Amino acid sequence: MSKRRPELLIDDILESCSKILAYTDGLTYEDFCKDNKTIDAVIRNFEIIGEATGRLPEVFKDQHTEIDWHKIRGFRNRIVHDYFGIDYSIVWEIRSHYLPALTEKLKSIRG
Repeated sequence: MSKRRPELLIDDILESCSKILAYTDGLTYEDFCKDNKTIDAVIRNFEIIGEATGRLPEVFKDQHTEIDWHKIRGFRNRIVHDYFGIDYSIVWEIRSHYLPALTEKLKSIRG
């Protein structure tokens, strides 16, 4: 378990969410797929999000069931352990449809 307080781990997640959205701002899916540096940066920040999620205490996650912590951690495991099999359309879908909502939920938790 992490020695970092949950609030700091949430800050780490929020920072990575912000970076992903900033790196991809104005890009189409096709643009994203052609930009290896952006792909690498986005994947790295998804890894950080998943790692920070995994370090959150279970009691904290149990108190905030509005977030699917298991799926977040699972996505991290998938991209870390199956790097050459990453489906960029899934990454883009998560970035476009899940990340903004996650950011808002985390901000409300953080206060």
